[in-house]
Amino acid sequence: MTGVPASAAGGPSGARRAAAGAAPGKVPGAAMGLGAARSAESGAPGARHGAASGAGESGAAVGDGSDGAVVDAQDDGKPARGGKLAAAAVNQASVWNVANLLTMLRLILVPAFVALMLADGGYDPVWRSLAWAAFAIAMITDLFDGHLARTYNLVTDFGKIADPIADKAIMGAALICLSVLGDLPWWVTGVILGRELGITLLRFVVIRYGVIPASRGGKLKTLTQGVAVGMYVLALTGWLATLRFWVMAAAVVLTVVTGLDYVKQAIVLRRRGIAERKAALEAKEA
Repeated sequence: MTGVPASAAGGPSGARRAAAGAAPGKVPGAAMGLGAARSAESGAPGARHGAASGAGESGAAVGDGSDGAVVDAQDDGKPARGGKLAAAAVNQASVWNVANLLTMLRLILVPAFVALMLADGGYDPVWRSLAWAAFAIAMITDLFDGHLARTYNLVTDFGKIADPIADKAIMGAALICLSVLGDLPWWVTGVILGRELGITLLRFVVIRYGVIPASRGGKLKTLTQGVAVGMYVLALTGWLATLRFWVMAAAVVLTVVTGLDYVKQAIVLRRRGIAERKAALEAKEA
């Protein structure tokens, strides 16, 4: 016995037979290592690359004497070269998730809704029906994008900013268009938009102390507003026109009541936050 591998003793054809006869359960890196050994024995120009591929499973790439051994970055604790760039690419790609795409769709629907609503003087039933369809799609997607983001961990900075903007934009556009056309009193538009913008600013003011959670009343308000505005967008007559008046009245009441509730929560949250900070400072000084 000379200790020479059969694949080497048999030349290139023996190496091919040895590689082909490898068991299916063998690690692919081992088969690649045999190919590298064959190339090295036969003096092929790609020997260095074959050896590096064969050693990839063990975390080391073997070259010639001048290169030495290159240890995989994961084995010695050092970050892989280009790892930060790859992570940044992943974070950037995560912006284009289904939740954010629905939010972008709502933003695109805002100018489309306005164009349809004001087409042909704003009183054509066909154009009003198309405007209602755009408004309905925007409101329906509003129900899903936040749920998808929270359920599947798709929350992004873009979504946090764009989602409330899209919500206020489509509702504000609908209310303003209705008031411009004379279908809805301006004071109703002022109350609803004033409440929405005021609560949004209030959230930013007290965010240093905590987050004001969405209440059931707030969700009911949003639903009632959507139904009421949708009924006003449609060219309804008769008892349906009377019904939409009362639905809008309920929406206005919920808008005011929930707005006052948010103000109360903000005051309590701010006082609690100030008290906690004061206690922390006193404990630190003591």
